[in-house]
Order: sequence, then C-alpha cells, then structure tokens
Amino acid sequence: MDTQRTFHTLFRPEQVHPAAFIAAGAVLVGDVTLDAESSVWFQTVLRGDSEPIHIGARTNIQDGCIVHVDPGYPTRIAAGCTIGHRALVHGATIGANTVIGMGAILLNGVIVGENSIVGAGALLTQGKAFPAGVLLLGSPAKVVRDLRADEIASNTRSAEGYVQRAHAFRAGVR
Repeated sequence: MDTQRTFHTLFRPEQVHPAAFIAAGAVLVGDVTLDAESSVWFQTVLRGDSEPIHIGARTNIQDGCIVHVDPGYPTRIAAGCTIGHRALVHGATIGANTVIGMGAILLNGVIVGENSIVGAGALLTQGKAFPAGVLLLGSPAKVVRDLRADEIASNTRSAEGYVQRAHAFRAGVR
C-alpha cells in the first residue's frame, strides 16, 4: 500500500454539506463526502482511509453501519438510498434510490443498480454486479425478481422519512 497516499487521505478533512446530519457517536475518518440532506446515524463508522467514500444527497446510513474501502475499491452510495441498521458496505457502488436491508454485507467491487432492494442479511460477494430494479436475497445474494413500481416508490419514501427525521433531530425535536 502507498503509505504517502494513505497518510494524505487519512488526514484529509471530511467534506460535509451544511445540510447533512451526523448523529452523536458517528465517526467519519479520511476522505468522506456527505452531500445535502444525507444523514449518518448513531454508532456508524465511515472510514475512507485508502480510497474515498461518497454519500449522495438524501441518503441515510442508519445506526451501527460500517462503510469502508480498500485500495482500488472506493465506496459510492448514490442519492436517495437507505442503508439499514448494521449493514456493512465495503468498497461497493450502490445506485440511486436503493434500500440495503439490515445486516446486509456488500464486499469489494460490488455494484448494485438503482431502484433495487437488498434483503436483510444478504451477502453480496466480491466483484458481483447486479442490474437496476431488482430484489436481491440470500447468501450469496441472487436476483429473486424485478421490483414493482410500488416497491420502488417505497424506497423513495424511506429516504424521505430519514430526511425528515434528520431535520427533527437537528431542530432538537425527539
């Protein structure tokens, strides 16, 4: 590993949009970018120490998640995504308006297309790419079926709910 690059990245200040929300106890390290109205919840770690992590607008990273990288494997989570409690996203790319279920694991090089759902506890193994608009379940994860329009709309509502929740926390309303 290139220690000079790691040192530079590790101590690069995070780029956090003023409208992003970071809950108490969440930790951001290294090259991490949070876009507008994104939220990072309690006891979550985003560690961009060897590659960048980019969190899109209106995306929520829920309690206890770990988002990390490896050399050659940045993490990119597009706009309007929901990353469920205790999920592990490691060097993966997630398309817009996608829900990652609680406890799911996404390994290096995984690509999940937009408007998808990854079921709770699913394991997406290294280097696998999945199309847009599908339901992924299992260990290892497989495409089960295409999503219906109402399920894709539910993904949007999930992200919107967390945008509202973050606004409430920022305002001190619990």
